[in-house]
Amino acid sequence: MKGWNLSSDETFLIVGFSDLPQLRFTLFVAFLLIYLLTVVGNILIMATIYSNSHLHTPMYFFLTNLSFIDISYTSVIFPVMLGHFFLEGTLVTLTECLVQMYFFIVMLSTEVVFLTVMAYDRFVAICNPLRYLTIMNKAVCIQLAAVSWTVGLVDALPHTIAVYTLSFCESHIIDHFFCDVTAMMKISCTSTHGIEILTYILGALLTMMSFVLIIISYINIVTSILKIKSVGGRFKSFSTCASHLTVVVLFYGSLASTYMRPTSTFSIKANKISSLVYIALTPMCNPIIYSLKNTEFKNAVKKRNK
Repeated sequence: MKGWNLSSDETFLIVGFSDLPQLRFTLFVAFLLIYLLTVVGNILIMATIYSNSHLHTPMYFFLTNLSFIDISYTSVIFPVMLGHFFLEGTLVTLTECLVQMYFFIVMLSTEVVFLTVMAYDRFVAICNPLRYLTIMNKAVCIQLAAVSWTVGLVDALPHTIAVYTLSFCESHIIDHFFCDVTAMMKISCTSTHGIEILTYILGALLTMMSFVLIIISYINIVTSILKIKSVGGRFKSFSTCASHLTVVVLFYGSLASTYMRPTSTFSIKANKISSLVYIALTPMCNPIIYSLKNTEFKNAVKKRNK
């Protein structure tokens, strides 16, 4: 096939899990349930927070944003992915592929920043409890949310533009369940070295810096908790951070295993599995984690159900 450029708006075939025809129905049901649980669970989180005035605090304001992000980026992927099981792959144009890629990266990058903001919120709450509401006032919360969304919108642009410039000679078959940057680089016939470097740099600047800030926040949090004399006080303070910390470990672990490695070690199957963790498992587990590990939220749910 003669070399052609992505700007020609050609058609791509996303094969999804078509290499597992014997598991087609099982996987369809499993992913449909995961998607429904994710959407319903996060909507319940948002509804509970909205309907309970006791939860109108900075922490739950950020949690509402996190739930909205989880619903959004799973909705960018799952409806198309579910169609793979009936069509044995999905045909998409370049425009459709880039739109899906852009909004997915927007949500992913925004979640990275929001998890950092939530760590800072817990740091202020535990290390400066008397000044918490003064520091984390409504204006500050809105500004932090605006910055998080802006970073996501801007960070997605270079990734999307970089993929737009790729050329393909032999294959336009995307062996993934969505238009993933690494999968697109894998089938390009031109050098992707520059794009790979760009991906790592942007990943390091955003993901690693956010992770470092989270670590710093929790070092200070643990230090403050250890100064509390009563065991009950320590447990209560730590319980307010346990859910967020669990989500951070699950999210960053799967994200790092997927993107922070050279394309020379790229494995299609491993990439699909690790992608499913942060695309499917994490958003589905977030409502469960926050409802089970957060006493204040559990009490609010009980009152709402009475």
